Amino acid sequence: MIPRDPKIYLASRSPRRRELLQQIGVRFELLLFRSAPREDSEVDESYLPGESADDYVVRVCRAKAEHGARQIRQRRLPQRLLLAADTTLDVDGETIVKPHDAADAAAILGRLSGKTHRVLTAVAVVAAERIEHVVSVSEVRFRKLQSDEIRRYVASGESFDKAGAYGIQGHAAMFVEEIRGSHSGIVGLPLCETALLLRRFGYPL
Repeated sequence: MIPRDPKIYLASRSPRRRELLQQIGVRFELLLFRSAPREDSEVDESYLPGESADDYVVRVCRAKAEHGARQIRQRRLPQRLLLAADTTLDVDGETIVKPHDAADAAAILGRLSGKTHRVLTAVAVVAAERIEHVVSVSEVRFRKLQSDEIRRYVASGESFDKAGAYGIQGHAAMFVEEIRGSHSGIVGLPLCETALLLRRFGYPL
């Protein structure tokens, strides 16, 4: 029985996902995992050689959700729905994850310059032994970027901890010529798909 004013657990450190859930009126409590360098091996985000972006984003998202469910049981926390998500990019068939450093961020942005890439965000919800996921796929086209604006953008710090080394909700919006798909999915949580998934678990939206 879901209470009239329910909360879910959000297994994410992303402030953008928090803001998006708040936008649609979902109340949540953070369930955080350990971060680098002592991060939980169960939610290792390392890319596996040859793994497609579609397979990668689902694998990592479901791993986060399943690990979160185990944490709820181990910590004997109140039983609630748990939501996890992951975002990655596909550029010319190659999976692009978060940049390692400034040089990597600049290289990624150079690859995105003047091209269309896919942004994939997977969302998973867990309740007890039940887990379901959805995937939102959008296309983003960047205009041709100048090397000095890439350098300035990376120096701003906005590239870090973001798939594809940019945040469309920030200064990088000026790089975008066109999007096809879910703007919120590109930010990190596709609200339409997320709301419908939560509804399938009985959450009142």
